[in-house]
Amino acid sequence: MKRSLILAVAIASLAVPFGAAAHKAWLRPSQTVLAGNDPWITVDAAVSNDLFYFNHVPLRLDNLVVTAPDGSRVQPQNLATGKYRNVFDLQLAQQGTYRIAVVNSGLSGSWEENGKPRRWRGTPATFATEVPKDAKNLQVSQSVARIETFVTNGSPNDTALKTSGEGLELVPLTHPNDLFAGEATRFRVLVDGKPAQGIEFEIVRGETRYRNAQEAIKAITDADGEFSVTWPQAGMYWLEATKQDDKTSLPQARQRRLSYVATLEVLPQ
Repeated sequence: MKRSLILAVAIASLAVPFGAAAHKAWLRPSQTVLAGNDPWITVDAAVSNDLFYFNHVPLRLDNLVVTAPDGSRVQPQNLATGKYRNVFDLQLAQQGTYRIAVVNSGLSGSWEENGKPRRWRGTPATFATEVPKDAKNLQVSQSVARIETFVTNGSPNDTALKTSGEGLELVPLTHPNDLFAGEATRFRVLVDGKPAQGIEFEIVRGETRYRNAQEAIKAITDADGEFSVTWPQAGMYWLEATKQDDKTSLPQARQRRLSYVATLEVLPQ
């Protein structure tokens, strides 16, 4: 139990803050569209104040999953951790589309013990053994956070784009590596595998440190769980949405927090 409490404190500064206005989590590939035999890309992973500039903390990669065009898992290579970012390389040995995702799912709790605050992070399986049954002022919440990007070698396909049915997910109705400035792209948003109405997305083009304003685009899903965005210009874009509900898997958890982030590249015409 002590170990879990220490870990909770240690990783608090590296966890993605739900609904935080200043810090943005992201995965940024060096390229998103390639063609060739066994090309490589490098991916930066960070939580930053300015989009795609690593100036805060590295994004934790404990739950990094790379899905290949045939649906299999691919191991990242040359993983390195710096002061402000994590970085890794990926060999695209297959033709088609890869999904690169960090999915964090778990529980967090807080309570008072001997007049002092205590914090905990874990799973439903560890809750019973690591949290005192008589914990005073116990508050527990559940979260599912997804951060992802997509890269295509050669002709795109959609095998790696299959959704999991858990949490907040984005279904690109236009392939995510076939986006062009001036064109409209339509997306469908799912919560636990079902279309979700009223989910608000914030869409921001990178290079924010060189602008006086974020120039964020706001979009809200309709009755079919869909929204559309017309890309004003080429560049790397960051998309984020959050949602709260009470659909938890643990009775003691009264709230579930969902978040979704994607990095998409829009190409010039």
